[in-house]
Amino acid sequence: MSASDSGVITLRARLRADLKQAMLAREADVTATLRSALAALDNAEAVAVSDAPATATSEHVAGTLVGLGVGEISRRQLSLGDAHAVLAAEIAERQDGADELDRAGRANDAARLRRQAATLQRYVD
Repeated sequence: MSASDSGVITLRARLRADLKQAMLAREADVTATLRSALAALDNAEAVAVSDAPATATSEHVAGTLVGLGVGEISRRQLSLGDAHAVLAAEIAERQDGADELDRAGRANDAARLRRQAATLQRYVD
């Protein structure tokens, strides 16, 4: 395990521990934000369908794959920089949304998105 892998594992552990604390404290906004961040990291590790290894197909059913474990593909391994980039994108999305909500005159919703962005910023710094 490289130092980068260790950093991503530590980051995920911090997110999960803070999620647990937010759930116990019944902080709905923080809970939703941390769940969203963990889901974004999971999605970033997904393997594109085109990356699937080519294997033999069944002669009985067109398009099916045969063999032990043919459906198993390893997930991508994010570096710490990749994980920070995913979180930075989540932050930017919330800040952009807050700006749009400000222009629409919805200051309370904009403030909520800014609080969510600030929650995530702690994990990027």
